[in-house]
Amino acid sequence: MEYILSGSMLGFLTSFHCIGMCGPIALALPLQGKSKTIRAFGGLLYNLGRTTTYIVFGTVFGIFGQGFGALGFQRWVSIAAGLLMILSVFIPSLYNKNFISTKLLHFLLNKIKYILTKLFSVKSFGSLFGIGLINGLLPCGPLYIAFIASAGTGNIVSAAIFMMMFGLGTIPLLFLITLIGNFISIPTRQKINNLLPILIVVMGVLFILRGLNLGIPYLSPKEEMIKKKVEHKLDLQQPTSDSP
Repeated sequence: MEYILSGSMLGFLTSFHCIGMCGPIALALPLQGKSKTIRAFGGLLYNLGRTTTYIVFGTVFGIFGQGFGALGFQRWVSIAAGLLMILSVFIPSLYNKNFISTKLLHFLLNKIKYILTKLFSVKSFGSLFGIGLINGLLPCGPLYIAFIASAGTGNIVSAAIFMMMFGLGTIPLLFLITLIGNFISIPTRQKINNLLPILIVVMGVLFILRGLNLGIPYLSPKEEMIKKKVEHKLDLQQPTSDSP
């Protein structure tokens, strides 16, 4: 439940940040037909394409997180993820576009632009979904934070759910932009953007507390408590045989 709520909240606030980068793409989508229903369906496919890419990346990062958890480092993965999230707010230069070598970044961006150009030339539902898939590869600071958080969940399923909710959280605003254009003023967007760093810090603190195993129910439970709950659930699920 915590990952559903945090992922969707982070996604929704991130969508105001994404207007600058993804907004022009959403406005230029090759939506076919004049029917509002068809255009809405096309816009939804584009956004579902982005969400699909996020889920794939979330699964990959979840594999790493779960791998470290299997080695007994899960609590440290959670703490490290929380620290990185907080540092991203106070030292934003850690997550600018220069975190990848310039040549590699330019190569990747040129490839993405080339594929997007090809897809924009085709008016079909498949191309709209494809544009969304490729759009999910574009560099984005808040998206990196979401990837870190997904790894910090320490579980493949939880990571995929977190990134799915992140993607779904970005859909409402970008979907409206697709249909009726950029209707939010820059000052309003900036005010809402100011909430994003606060949410990231809060999530970072929660991840750190979760890894510290302080024995606080729901907020920072001890590993022994979690193991006992899991074992109890497994015992309840085992079939019982009737005694003679």
